[in-house]
Amino acid sequence: MIPHHIQDLQKRIRAAAIPSSVRETATQELERLSGMDRFAPEAGIAINYLEFLLSLPWEIVTRDNLDLARAQAILQARHLGLDTVKERVLEFLAVKTLRGTSRPKILVVDDEEIARTNLAYVFEKDGYDVSMAQNGLEAVYYMHKQPADIVITDLKMERMDGIQLLGQIRKQWPDTSVIMITGYATVDTAVTALKEGADHYLSKPVNLTKLRERVRDMMDAKERASHLNGPVLCFTGPPGTGKTSIGRAIAEALERKFVRFSLAGLRDEAELRGHRRTYVGAMAGRILTEIQKAGVRNPVIMLDEMDKIIQDFKGDAASVFLEVLDPEQNAAFVDHYLDIPFDLSSVMFIATANMAENLPAPLLDRMELIEFSSYTLKEKEAIATRFLVPAQLKRHGLNKELITLTDEGIRSLILGYTREAGLRGLEKKIASLCRKLARQRVEQGGSTGGKETLDARGIAALLGSPFYTRTRALTAPRVGLATGLVWTETGGEIIFVEVARMKGNKQLILTGSLGDVLRESAQAALSYLRSNADLYRIDPGFFEVSDIHIHLPSGGVSKDGPSAGITIFVALLSLLTGRAVRQDVALSGEMTLLGDILPVGGVREKVLAASQAGIRKIVFPQKNDLVIKGLGNDVVQGVEIVLADTVRELADIVLVAE
Repeated sequence: MIPHHIQDLQKRIRAAAIPSSVRETATQELERLSGMDRFAPEAGIAINYLEFLLSLPWEIVTRDNLDLARAQAILQARHLGLDTVKERVLEFLAVKTLRGTSRPKILVVDDEEIARTNLAYVFEKDGYDVSMAQNGLEAVYYMHKQPADIVITDLKMERMDGIQLLGQIRKQWPDTSVIMITGYATVDTAVTALKEGADHYLSKPVNLTKLRERVRDMMDAKERASHLNGPVLCFTGPPGTGKTSIGRAIAEALERKFVRFSLAGLRDEAELRGHRRTYVGAMAGRILTEIQKAGVRNPVIMLDEMDKIIQDFKGDAASVFLEVLDPEQNAAFVDHYLDIPFDLSSVMFIATANMAENLPAPLLDRMELIEFSSYTLKEKEAIATRFLVPAQLKRHGLNKELITLTDEGIRSLILGYTREAGLRGLEKKIASLCRKLARQRVEQGGSTGGKETLDARGIAALLGSPFYTRTRALTAPRVGLATGLVWTETGGEIIFVEVARMKGNKQLILTGSLGDVLRESAQAALSYLRSNADLYRIDPGFFEVSDIHIHLPSGGVSKDGPSAGITIFVALLSLLTGRAVRQDVALSGEMTLLGDILPVGGVREKVLAASQAGIRKIVFPQKNDLVIKGLGNDVVQGVEIVLADTVRELADIVLVAE
């Protein structure tokens, strides 16, 4: 008598919507299980394997909602700002929409009118766009006008037969699939057709069921090959700028299931690809496990914090994604536990990273980076007023009609209690404020209380004195002191470069926790001035009897990066010429030993930092011209941006006239 658990698994395998190859694997595993002792450890492993195999959504997909206007409305409703990001996402969805709405094309070639008419009728009912030709020459004419995805052709025809047509198609349209049909089927003709490049061969009378299945399989393969055949999107930028929530909005717009899992600290490849079924504790990897939980084969999967995958001598988990994110390979992804291919080509993968440069180069090559930049002060104020404050008041049981945060109060929260490019810290501070308000109201004997308006003073009374004070630009011009702009993970910052000269013996002293790049920038700036002393009317032997000390304050904070070269140059030039530096001007750019100025990154964040610090003029490299033209009016408002190509132009811009 067959045990009950074996009977149950037999029924489930027969009823499951799974491919025939998977059903065959499941049947073989069930036969092995039938010969085992039910209580043996191997039987438990086999049962768990079959349960997992049958629980995977092999054929279950959700249909995409390709309404672009709806997607745009969702993105606008969920996020304020991020206009460039939204544009790129909508372009991405528009391409998918066009592919989803275009009908696949079939060309039927046969010299018998009734044969080609019948086939055209069948495939038009299946949703294909069908054209007909009565011989090979006519088929070539139609292919020139509009190439078909699949050509179904007879073998024997006048003027140009099927083999000749096949040769033309293989030369001019190699991506078109060809199915050869003939009433004179022999082994020789079949071998000849397949050798010439036919994808399939059928004899007349045609079995329509087999033909339709073959056409469907070919179209599925073409769809997989072209499915979003661009790079995978990778959202990169500082924490809290909305990368995860934009991914969630994309899933909502397409009406797909959304799956997110963090890769931070991941070091073991088996966590992604699963363990071999050689011991009791073996399990599938995270990728298939998350698809199993989603219950569909085409979710949106967000691979969060991809830049924080650990790579060491024990293994490289990131290498798994070289296969997972490659549309040429992921149609047959093999998890070590499942040990049979699973099609990931319909999954929409979106990666996130704070620092894209930390990703391996081969992985970056498979992705398209979309940069999430810092929010402006106005954007933060608007987001806090419209989204964050109402949401936190509701979450903490407070009546939003009774509690109001003034614009001044919100601005004090942003500037005094957070230092970030995104919004995560601001949301935490608003939540902290709400908790204190909730406790205050409960202690006063009621959960509601009267109306309350919170300004900067009221917020300070609840949260304490502000944690941060923005570095402000100095007012009076100073000799040997220049203001620079740098990019950090929390956004833009201004820095000061101080230079002093003393008697000595040609030492260049660098202090302020400077990294290697900044040290090299300082050396290059000094060497340029020494080699061009006559140009700036500097004593050529100034360094022979002097020590130069370059210092960047806040020595406890490590500093490095290729954007402070011209700031150091201006500070040195000021010291050696005695001309004071304007303190309402900030600089950002790297210089070469010949005096050329190289482009820099983080332009938007640097402009925002300069504006908040009271800077009125910013010097950027000429090569950043296109980036600066792309900045919004709200970013550059109140700031004059000057572009320079060489350091020779800087003296008249930054130094006070003699």
